[in-house]
Amino acid sequence: MNALTPEILQQLAAVVGNAFLFSDLETRQKYGHDQTEDLMFPPAVVIKPGNAQEISQVLKIANQFKIPVTAIGAQTGLSGGALSVHQGIGLSMERLNKILEIDEQNLQVTVEPAVITQVLREAVAEKGLFYPPDPSSQGSCWIGGNVAENAGGARAVKYGVTKDYVLNLEVVLASGEIIWTGAHTLKNSTGYNLTQLMVGSEGTLGVITKIVMKLLPATSHNVLMLVPFFKAEQGCEAVSAIFRAGVTPSALEFMERDAIDWTLQFVEGLNVQVQKDIQAHLLIEVDGNYPDILFQEAEKIMTVVENFEIDEVLFADTEDQKNALWKMRRSVAEAVKANSIYKEEDTVVPRYELAKLLSGIKQIGKKYGFQSVCYGHAGDGNLHVNIIKGNLSDEQWNTEVTKGIREIFELTVSLNGTLSGEHGIGYVQKNYMDIAFNATQLQLMKGIKDIFDPNGILNPGKIFPDKM
Repeated sequence: MNALTPEILQQLAAVVGNAFLFSDLETRQKYGHDQTEDLMFPPAVVIKPGNAQEISQVLKIANQFKIPVTAIGAQTGLSGGALSVHQGIGLSMERLNKILEIDEQNLQVTVEPAVITQVLREAVAEKGLFYPPDPSSQGSCWIGGNVAENAGGARAVKYGVTKDYVLNLEVVLASGEIIWTGAHTLKNSTGYNLTQLMVGSEGTLGVITKIVMKLLPATSHNVLMLVPFFKAEQGCEAVSAIFRAGVTPSALEFMERDAIDWTLQFVEGLNVQVQKDIQAHLLIEVDGNYPDILFQEAEKIMTVVENFEIDEVLFADTEDQKNALWKMRRSVAEAVKANSIYKEEDTVVPRYELAKLLSGIKQIGKKYGFQSVCYGHAGDGNLHVNIIKGNLSDEQWNTEVTKGIREIFELTVSLNGTLSGEHGIGYVQKNYMDIAFNATQLQLMKGIKDIFDPNGILNPGKIFPDKM
């Protein structure tokens, strides 16, 4: 990779205008981090293009001179995917922030990448439509980042993740060429699926500039309940039992005791009482259009969870109570971060293996001397593991904890799981990829990368292990 020269900067400024090119330290540092630990990698220059044509010209220049380019979204990522680890150009997508069309006839929406996820969900809801993916950071994360990381959220258990809604993408390749990856159709069996290849590629194959997504009709009713368990592993075991009973919740979230305690201290106005011996909660939602059916499903869930050691189940009676419970769940990560420096891992296993995963994580923590706070989208086997620094020394944090994380991922893969369910690999998980993939698999992925980006300018230093 080469460095930016005054001549190259002049060419870039001619494309976007001096008002949208920034080389001062304050701006570079502003775009040099996301929500991944306390990492800081400022780009050499920040550029804010206004459309795909400007991005095309920027990439042509970068490709010619072999300058690294890292697309930067809302900076809410948790794997370091938007960090400019090789400096170069930080390509902020913030000006591409429009909802271009809501097609009510075909139940589709076309958006630019910097549209906030919650803004999109609310905009289509006004039309009686529903965009289900709902990451916890939906109030600040962008659709483009969701596509780049294949984000999920609480309702993935019933409705699927981001990839299940992406129909077509406008993408600028490393060469500067602008392509569409597919078609605006629900079925497409025409050639290789470039659209799904691009989803989850973390900005390493191209820069996404337009997204066409399918929508669903909105549901009109839901029932939300909070189930307290005296044993955390039993909370995990109940997840699979609910599905085996024939119920598919629209959300099924797991929170262990520390996650709830820290969140109640962090968020004002939450009136949730937790009995002394409770070790975990499941937050369970069912949704649909017919209240009678929803109450029948809730009763069936009650029949299942009563087979475990539980305390009194809380049914949210009002919208305010529902919002409070969801606020509690969505604030866990922020509450943990406010308490301590932490590393967040994004494990995922078949849902029946959750109890084994949770138990194993706690045993590994004891072995290496660290505390973990676990929560996540239990309905699809996705457990977020927040490893707390607390009173650990820097030496323990950088050596013993790293060994423990490797063992957590080894356990996860042994349970037929994998390293990330929705956060991506990015910068911080890349050196664990050998646990999930052998050399042949990694070389196939690297070969795809080389075809799309032969000079390796797009988001270098991500996904692939250092020793490869």
